[in-house]
Amino acid sequence: MRFEIEFSGHENIRSNHQKTIEITKDSHLTPQGDCIIGVCANYACADLPQNLKDKLKNSNSIVTFSISVGDHNFTVEGKGHPDLILSHTDDIVIRKSDFVCPRTLAVNCDKASDLLPRKMVSLLQDPKTKGTFAITVD
Repeated sequence: MRFEIEFSGHENIRSNHQKTIEITKDSHLTPQGDCIIGVCANYACADLPQNLKDKLKNSNSIVTFSISVGDHNFTVEGKGHPDLILSHTDDIVIRKSDFVCPRTLAVNCDKASDLLPRKMVSLLQDPKTKGTFAITVD
């Protein structure tokens, strides 16, 4: 199953966080939001289809995230978790840890925002830039 979320860049995107990657439906971003790679997303955890949520709540699920910006792609692999809440109305966070909160979409991910290619981060610092956050669950 594959599901795509569209998002936009923002001048304050830093992408320096070592444990998480976040996209948000919010349009405002302060420089402190250093895990955020995109704003104005068209979906948050609460908006995801129920069949996707069900797959994400399986601890055996392998979740692949493909972040595409222009000609650049970045792939992250994580796992589902039975305790996922998936109810946050603004945000999606993928984590290297196994911490779960309403914003958590996947845990035990192999990368965080600090590894996003700097060329991609530069593109995302332009509010006109559009990106895609694709979720594939096997």
